[in-house]
Formats: sequence, C-alpha cells, structure tokens
Amino acid sequence: MKILVCISHVPDTTSKINFTDGDSKFDTNGVQFVINPNDEFGLTRAMWFKEKQGATVHVVNVGGAETEPTLRKALAIGADEAIRVDAPATDGFSVAKQLANVVKEGGYDLVIGGRESIDYNGGMVPGMVAKLTGANFINTCIGLEIDGTTATATREIDGGKETLKAELPLVIGGQKGLVEESDLRIPNMRGIMQARKKPLNVKEAVDANAETEAVHFAKPAPKGDVKLVETVDELVDLLHNEAKVI
Repeated sequence: MKILVCISHVPDTTSKINFTDGDSKFDTNGVQFVINPNDEFGLTRAMWFKEKQGATVHVVNVGGAETEPTLRKALAIGADEAIRVDAPATDGFSVAKQLANVVKEGGYDLVIGGRESIDYNGGMVPGMVAKLTGANFINTCIGLEIDGTTATATREIDGGKETLKAELPLVIGGQKGLVEESDLRIPNMRGIMQARKKPLNVKEAVDANAETEAVHFAKPAPKGDVKLVETVDELVDLLHNEAKVI
C-alpha cells in the first residue's frame, strides 16, 4: 500500500503574529514553523500502517524552499520519501491541483490530509484533491483501518460518530482522534540522521490558477474592560439592556 501524507508548513501557535504591506501579507520574520497538527495526526497513523502492514509512506508539501525543514522533520519521524512542489501555497484550489498531480503520478492508494490547516483554516483541500483524482473521500476522520482494498473509517458528526466503509483509493481529512496525542512522535537522533539521506524531490508546479486572494488580515479586537456588578438585579439589567442577550 502506498500512502501520501499532505504536510502543511504552518506557524507555531505560540509565535507572535504580525502583518506587512498594509496588513495584506503575513510577516514571517521571527516565526517558528511546524507541521500542521492535523497533518501530524495523519502522519502518525501512516507510520502505524508502515510498521504493521508494510506500507510505503511519502510526504508532500506545496511551497518554497523554506518549507524543507518541515519535510525533513516528517522524514525524521519515519516517512520514506518527501516531495516538495515548488509553488506558493496561497490558494486552496491551486494547492489541491498541485497535490492531485502528485497523487496521479505516484499512484497512491491512500492520501491522508489534515481536515484543515491552522493558518488559513480553509478546510477545502482534501475534498478537492479527492474530486480531482476521482478517489473516495471521508472528512473529519478520527479512526482508520485498512483491510486489503477496503477502508473502515470513523468520522465525527454533529452529536456523535459515524463509521463508514470505502474502497481504495481514498482521501481522508484527518483530525485529532485519528491517533492519540500521546502517540505523536518526536524525532530522535537516529531518525534525524537517517532523514538526511532520504530523498527530498522538488517537482515543478503544474499550471493552476489561484481562485482567491487575501486582501486584508486583521487581529482579533482586544478584550474590553471588565465591568463589576454588585447585585443580581444590576447584572440582569445589563444583560437585558446593554448586552441584549436576554
């Protein structure tokens, strides 16, 4: 079984975020980048299939050379090969087109992507990859087993969970629950040394028009001053007349 794990190169949530050019571009200066958490859950599950079922695991990213340390980390965790598509990842549709081309050329049985990335939170790429490649698709996936060419997946739905069966090839949008947080792997020295020798192939981008453009970013408004009240009647009055929530 050949598995492709899509890896997004995203800012660490502890980084201080700023914007430039009239708040139209993200300022990367001083920002630490990591593997997108939803993608890391997927990579960890792929490692299980590699160790238990002998799967081959490749990872792919759409981005510039600055994303290669993130791919090297994925290799150090245990992926066999990395692919970087040399194109800016600024639009969900164009990224999906690049990934779909890699999937078609590689003949992958299972494509694991994160439900969404924590930078743009678009939540659209895995579904579009499935459509562009003609594969089955299961989103919000929190459990996955493969038996031959049949996948059994559990996904999160409103108010509960749903278990589905689908034939390979399959694209999933994974999230927390696909593996436990305690199962996530930190690269050890042996893995880091091996990652240096594993192939990281750079592919030229295919033609793909960007369908969206970021025109303005804004940080959340700062929290307002706290208003202290002394009686329940005063609280009820404020909730009714000022906040207008009752």
